[in-house]
Amino acid sequence: MSDFHLISHDLCPYVQRAVIVLLEKNIPHRRSYIDLGDRPDWFQKMSPLGRVPLLQTGDHVLFESQVIAEYLDEITPGSLHPSDPLDKARHRAWIEFGSEVLKSIGVFYNAPDGASFATARAALRRQLARVEVEVSGPFFQGGQFHMVDAVWGTIFRYFDTMDPILDQDLLQDLPGLAAWRGVLADRPSIKNAVPEGYPARLRVFLARRSGPMGAQARAGVGIS
Repeated sequence: MSDFHLISHDLCPYVQRAVIVLLEKNIPHRRSYIDLGDRPDWFQKMSPLGRVPLLQTGDHVLFESQVIAEYLDEITPGSLHPSDPLDKARHRAWIEFGSEVLKSIGVFYNAPDGASFATARAALRRQLARVEVEVSGPFFQGGQFHMVDAVWGTIFRYFDTMDPILDQDLLQDLPGLAAWRGVLADRPSIKNAVPEGYPARLRVFLARRSGPMGAQARAGVGIS
């Protein structure tokens, strides 16, 4: 299983799911990152949907982050899902909800003006408040780390960069999520799921947005 090659973009939150599974299960692999603004020809031939991540193994290529994460979990001993079928289904549902939250984060940082920015923030806050009541702690469900925790660890990473830019805590008055975020932030697999220099690159990316997020980020990175 040393022939796994994970291909992505350095800021892609979805690839982090697969990386966390690889690290949690000690699966030998290599990672490489492409420029999505200048996709190599070989990548476009490999990716049916034209997006990252991809997992190359031998002559086969898998695409879609959750498919990759599930495959890696299934072919190795143990599981990052609960053994109870209902708990497993519930976790998978909140993984899907996490994907919707990532979309909302994209809408938030790309909002073109103050009104749409406020609307996007309110929508994101409603989603966060909804998952707050589902978290039992210290992880999503008790003391064992699961794949749903991996997914939400990638979500909370955004806030590490956005909160200082906005001078506000997006998890304010959500103590369950705040505690969960802190536990996940200390997890080695989550810490190491991104390449070196990720926070600075994310801040530059946000500073290049044309709306309020970009305006508030530019002062900190010297972009005019």
